[in-house]
Amino acid sequence: MSTETWLRRYGSAPQAPHRLICLPHAGGSATFYHPVALALAPSVDVLAVQYPGRQDRRNEPFTATIQELAEQIVPAVRQVADRPLTFFGHSMGSTVAFEIVRQLQAEGIAVSGMFVSGRFAPSVDRGERVHEMSDAGVLAELRRLDGTDARMFDTPDIVEMIMPALRNDYRAIETYKYLPGPPLTCAVYALLGDADPKVNAAEMRAWAGHTTGPFTFTTFAGGHFYLTHHMPAILAAITAHIEEEQRTSA
Repeated sequence: MSTETWLRRYGSAPQAPHRLICLPHAGGSATFYHPVALALAPSVDVLAVQYPGRQDRRNEPFTATIQELAEQIVPAVRQVADRPLTFFGHSMGSTVAFEIVRQLQAEGIAVSGMFVSGRFAPSVDRGERVHEMSDAGVLAELRRLDGTDARMFDTPDIVEMIMPALRNDYRAIETYKYLPGPPLTCAVYALLGDADPKVNAAEMRAWAGHTTGPFTFTTFAGGHFYLTHHMPAILAAITAHIEEEQRTSA
């Protein structure tokens, strides 16, 4: 499968000296990061991952586990690892990013940093079972997270279209089991909305135990999808990290 199948470029910056790989949340798609790509071009080449089973990949089978999904994405990332890489994952995407970076590190491919947003550390287990709920229960969870226009959930055709991906992704992330291994060596930046019902500050701080590199924890006002309201500050943090990486490697 081609690199373009997995990695989508929405900004025109293929020659930029640094690449940012973005991983979507459960039920999300690569287009969530379209504004990030446009905002950081042309200084950063933003590549957003498109998971199978949604949008133009809706006819492809879903991936059952987070580890398998990471294994499928790694070959595509390997093809664009000719320059420094930073990862950004929101919610489920944070855990997918972690598993990808673990695999890259095992192969000797350096990663300069990883931003994890709205997801507790891999070693934390809340025992969540949203994927076992009825459709009404899953939709109630989405309304609680307030990340999507709730009016769309009143349209049966839309619900029928999005429910398979949602249920698969919730199953994958809620059955994820962390397997102990060597810690990461890159910088990790943990970002949290202070009213997020899915994760608390202690669970985000636990990411520090998964890297020997620098760790930074930042909170923002808002819930699970706080980042849609604080994008300038998040982009500034990503840019500052990349600029520091470029200074130290020059």
